[in-house]
Amino acid sequence: MSSLLSDYQYDLPPELIADRPALRRQDSRMLVLHRGTGRIEHRGFADLPEYITPQDLLVLNDSKVIPARLHDATGKIEMLLLEQRGPLHWTAMVRPGKKMREGASVEVAGTTATVSEVLDDGTRLLEFSAPPDLDHHGEMPIPPYFHRPSDEQDKERYQTVYARDPGSVAAPTAGLHFTKEILASLPHAFVTLHVGAGTFHPVKTDDVSEHRMHSEYYSLSEETASRINAAKASGGKLIAVGTTTARVLESQAPSQLAAASGSTDIFIRPPHRFRHIDALQTNFHLPGSTLLMLVSALAGRELILEAYNEAVREKYRFFSYGDCMLIL
Repeated sequence: MSSLLSDYQYDLPPELIADRPALRRQDSRMLVLHRGTGRIEHRGFADLPEYITPQDLLVLNDSKVIPARLHDATGKIEMLLLEQRGPLHWTAMVRPGKKMREGASVEVAGTTATVSEVLDDGTRLLEFSAPPDLDHHGEMPIPPYFHRPSDEQDKERYQTVYARDPGSVAAPTAGLHFTKEILASLPHAFVTLHVGAGTFHPVKTDDVSEHRMHSEYYSLSEETASRINAAKASGGKLIAVGTTTARVLESQAPSQLAAASGSTDIFIRPPHRFRHIDALQTNFHLPGSTLLMLVSALAGRELILEAYNEAVREKYRFFSYGDCMLIL
């Protein structure tokens, strides 16, 4: 076990960062990592059903990405809406911050936004004169490492095919590989966690135990809880699709699950002992990220870094629009 940030790094050639999705969702590659033996298989995502039995249960995050990135009427000020605090109030990241001090107003998204407070972490509490028209003025909040503006393709592909509950400002990317047909062929259920920028907030402390996660809203329905309990009782595996789903499930008490909702700021890292999930399907994560620490808690840091180095050698595509891995 390590709490040193430097122990969660790996070398990634920039050309392996995917800034566009695969031609078809199911065309992504899938590295299969067997925790018990350390064995690695190189498969395609379309092979996922081979690893799922009728007793197993996939759990997916059905949160829908909102077009949360806005530019003011001049095009010089950018805002990323993070959380709605009321009909006319949002917290947001803004740049350049020097133009958006307390009391500053700008025309944006068919309305006027005024900075009512600068929060301790540098984000702003914005008050709008009318609800911002995100459908007409908002842009999909694709990651900055794409180094390009969002476009029409992102409106479809930076969204899972099963997204239904609006609220995320980043996609739960492990689910981007699913088609409706593949999902329909597998036993599955849904939770909701609205992904905020805090999920991807960089770790800035050398001792990772000092890092604090932002809270994110989640909901676990009675139907999903019952299906999870039934799957576990029958000896099936509980397979989380994505780190956000894993965080919802691991936030629950180590007993039979029940319906729950609220906020979680759980930080899963070694030596976390998993209470509920048995396997995880997830994308490849940034060096030094809390997401890399989460998968290291599940499979072991050394084994994860070995698998990541293998993925680099085999030229897998990394991050949000990249390939995925299945940790069994």
